[in-house]
Amino acid sequence: MTLIQSKDYPVFIGSDEPIEQQLNLNTYSTVVVLVDNNTKKFCLPRLYKMFPKLQDSRLIEVPGGESYKNLETCSLIWKSLFDYKIDRKGLIINLGGGVITDMGAFAASTFKRGIPFFQIPTTLLSMVDASVGGKTGIDFEGAKNILGTFTSPLGVWIHSEFLETLSDSEMYSGFSEMVKHGLIQDRSLFEKLITPFPQILQDKSALEALIIESIKIKNQIVLADPFEKGQRKLLNFGHTIGHALESQSFLGSHPLNHGQAIAMGMVCESYLSNKKHLLPTLELNEVLIALKKLFPHNTIREVDFDSIYSIMENDKKNISGNINFTFLESIGKGLIDQTASKEEIFESFKYFNSILDIS
Repeated sequence: MTLIQSKDYPVFIGSDEPIEQQLNLNTYSTVVVLVDNNTKKFCLPRLYKMFPKLQDSRLIEVPGGESYKNLETCSLIWKSLFDYKIDRKGLIINLGGGVITDMGAFAASTFKRGIPFFQIPTTLLSMVDASVGGKTGIDFEGAKNILGTFTSPLGVWIHSEFLETLSDSEMYSGFSEMVKHGLIQDRSLFEKLITPFPQILQDKSALEALIIESIKIKNQIVLADPFEKGQRKLLNFGHTIGHALESQSFLGSHPLNHGQAIAMGMVCESYLSNKKHLLPTLELNEVLIALKKLFPHNTIREVDFDSIYSIMENDKKNISGNINFTFLESIGKGLIDQTASKEEIFESFKYFNSILDIS
């Protein structure tokens, strides 16, 4: 068992014994487990096996996927909590990926002005990103996580057994965020991730060690800036463009998962970093070699450029009407509060398309 202490809650990684002590289910008036249709099928039986007492808990099931991370689904959760007569001494356990941990946390933080919740992330992405940091959120009007709060869980429990339920594309999605942590803060982590890739995804002990390292980087940044006034913006590298690409993709027939979109965003934003005379060209090429393994080789259609840009204009990170970026000064060192013109952003899309044919 590894324990990482975040701002005001613990992150447990590994064995489940201390988690049962932490939850102490008898102290709550009602326990509710939130799942989607996938985690109900693949993860809930594992959770019940680990914690037989949870079989007596209430269950809320919602549809799975980013397209359901919205007010309508939140209303279903709130109504279920209301119908179950959940009071402020109730507990919600969010069992799932980033959609469930983000949305379940948002629903809990707003119901009756806040009830306790515990995060059990079941995807690599949510383990290293969504479940840690105290952010809650849902999408609105095509904008990612535009509604949300800063609310800490009682704790986070990460267990590698849940990774056995994932497809390769879902593993790659989480891997993108781990690579991002290396790019913005720690070149040595970046090098550890890309050298044995993708074999490392099959080595449970090596992967768990890298998960711990990745979480420690995010936790260090969050502790220094819990409400994203300064250095926490480092974590947004790749996300300004990546979130817009992800949102745009849901309008078509080939939606991107979060990690694929962020990997594409990191390519574009690395290019902009280079164009702004920050990231050296040799290091830009290193980034490209690593990231090209993580996204589908589909072009960013020129007919979509304006639509993608419109989504970016509504990004919650923007300041005084300027689209806000985090760029790279070098591999392992990010630079917050950067800007780029519309023309430069479109140029980065064209650059992304141009590298698809480069081996």
